[in-house]
Amino acid sequence: MKKILSGLLMAAGCSLLPVWAADTVDVLSQRTVLGSQALHAVLLDVNQAGSRLVAVGERGVVLLSDDGGQHWRQSASPVSTTLTSLQFVDSKNGWAVGHSGVVLHSSDGGENWQVQLDGKQAAAIELQAAEVTGDSGRIAAAQRLSADGADKPLLVVNFVDAKNGVVLGAYGLALTTKDGGNTWQSWMSDLPNPRGLHLYAMARNGDEIVIAGEQGLLLRSIDNGLTFEALKGPYEGSYFAAAILPNKKILVGGLRGKLFSSDDGGISFQSVDNPIPASLNAIRIAGQNLLLVNQAGILLQSGLTDLHLQPIAVSEGLPLTSVSETSDGALVAVGMAGAQRLALSSSSKIAD
Repeated sequence: MKKILSGLLMAAGCSLLPVWAADTVDVLSQRTVLGSQALHAVLLDVNQAGSRLVAVGERGVVLLSDDGGQHWRQSASPVSTTLTSLQFVDSKNGWAVGHSGVVLHSSDGGENWQVQLDGKQAAAIELQAAEVTGDSGRIAAAQRLSADGADKPLLVVNFVDAKNGVVLGAYGLALTTKDGGNTWQSWMSDLPNPRGLHLYAMARNGDEIVIAGEQGLLLRSIDNGLTFEALKGPYEGSYFAAAILPNKKILVGGLRGKLFSSDDGGISFQSVDNPIPASLNAIRIAGQNLLLVNQAGILLQSGLTDLHLQPIAVSEGLPLTSVSETSDGALVAVGMAGAQRLALSSSSKIAD
């Protein structure tokens, strides 16, 4: 699951360490079950598609809201594997990724979805790319990836427009597309990740990209992903969240609520005071507000220029995985308790 969900389903208090369930290939051919239970599913991400909200989660569930998160309905999904991450670039075009290396695309605001890629295809793409290089080590790693089948989850999807995007996941899995996901190319050799560490988060600001992962992995590009450098980070634990603020400040957060900022492109990092020592699962920018959600069910809110995190309890201790602004200026946080709507001004819950 996303950097988080298996941790959510483990005993309370466990760190959000990814121990993914053994999804089988069958879930790629089984459509998600439609029914009222989907409205109570564990949700892993939420994103705006124009004025609509789209959320994804366990067992391939996709939920839509056209009133700012006050009411939800289920959308048909072609798979029943867990979906971990979601992004829309406009009101129509969006992508979701998840377990079994699946990539889904919607061209109608989330009403309908088509499979563009699965884990077996992703492994075959990397193996073909490795064989072209003649690198014996890379070929051996790609052969192992292919032999494992479609068991590697994708955890991040990031598109800049309706054509150009990337997906990232466990064991360094990384692919890129230039045609909206119709075809994919391996991106693994472009990332300085020789140990194949899990890739948990990605942030963009113009041509600058930051990728964060397990065991303190931090990668940065200033040329829109053509080249990357590995940053010497301040922490050897895993990072699950990243953002690049409008003023170019880099933020990375992860295990035990660790949060760090850099004002010099990752040359140096400073610790940011976080009053809640629970693992951070997502960092989002909503207007002039910085929003973070954590495993303790807390939303942390701050301004963008002066970082002072104010905690707001949202889900009675149940982990939160993502948050999005709504078209009417409220917020919707998602996680183990489903979707919950909050007022941004007061940060008080106003609907479920």
